Amino acid sequence: MIPLPSDVLVSIAGVSIAGRSPGLVAETVEAVVTLPTFKRPRLLLETLASLKGQRTDRRFAVIVMENEAEAHEGARAALPLFERAEMPGVVIVAHERGNCSAYNAGWQTAILHFPNFRHLLVIDDDEIADADWLERMCKAAETLGADIVGGPQVPVFADPSHGRWAEHPVFAPPYRETGRVPALYSSGNLLIGRHVLTAMGPPFLDLKFNFMGGGDADFLSRAAQKGFVLAWCAEARVNETVPARRVEADWIRARSLRNGVISTLVEKKKRAGTPFAGAKVFLKSLALLAASPVRGAIRLVRTGSLATGLYPVYVAIGRVLAEFGYANEQYRQPEKN
Repeated sequence: MIPLPSDVLVSIAGVSIAGRSPGLVAETVEAVVTLPTFKRPRLLLETLASLKGQRTDRRFAVIVMENEAEAHEGARAALPLFERAEMPGVVIVAHERGNCSAYNAGWQTAILHFPNFRHLLVIDDDEIADADWLERMCKAAETLGADIVGGPQVPVFADPSHGRWAEHPVFAPPYRETGRVPALYSSGNLLIGRHVLTAMGPPFLDLKFNFMGGGDADFLSRAAQKGFVLAWCAEARVNETVPARRVEADWIRARSLRNGVISTLVEKKKRAGTPFAGAKVFLKSLALLAASPVRGAIRLVRTGSLATGLYPVYVAIGRVLAEFGYANEQYRQPEKN
């Protein structure tokens, strides 16, 4: 176990403070970057190096959320950077396994420990931020009058020959231009205003998505329903490492089916309490399934990619399977993800 410092700064169920940077003045922090990690210490250090190199005058701090509560490989790798004050912030251990648990722990730590931050940013431990990433995300929120801002996760394939997959819907960004948008889907490159978090309240992400993913899509859908303004900043890029495993046919198929399942679950929550909500979602799923061969054929003709053509078919099947309790929990076995 990592020894905890005597001056534990926050108290959250299932969360331990592993360490923090000395001399950190929490009250001066304007932006907090939350960074979940699970068994990827080398990639985590690369992500932290990209955060250390940010070009901005804003005071920011980083919260690393270690979600592997036994070996603590990520926390052990990151701690020296914080203890030497090379990286301002806190390293915590979120003892409850799961994607949503890690995010909830980090976001609640930010709320409790940094009383004056305006912007909370999210980056994953397999991503590298451009040097102007943080500044561009914050500036986009301020100039667009947005409460939440998303940005592109640009795939960097371990095998360069896989570059053709960059335009597959699993990897391609949902938008190409900066501006306000109707919906966002991922927390992999995200900014959330503090006021959004306080209004939404903990637990921010629904734990039923813990091992499936989609807790972020659900959170963003609920935030939009509450009237918060969403935007996209095309210039605020992060580069995402994509291992060869993720371009194999079974992984693409599983992720596509999962996206369909998440779509149904998020829409059910969105329509909850309205007349015939369940029936409307199911009928929409059936309609999408019926239309999916045509939509797939159009994609196939346009792109020449069978995998891209099959995407709407798999998503539609996933939507229907969700009605019968199917849940593709890809994060249960992270070594296969």
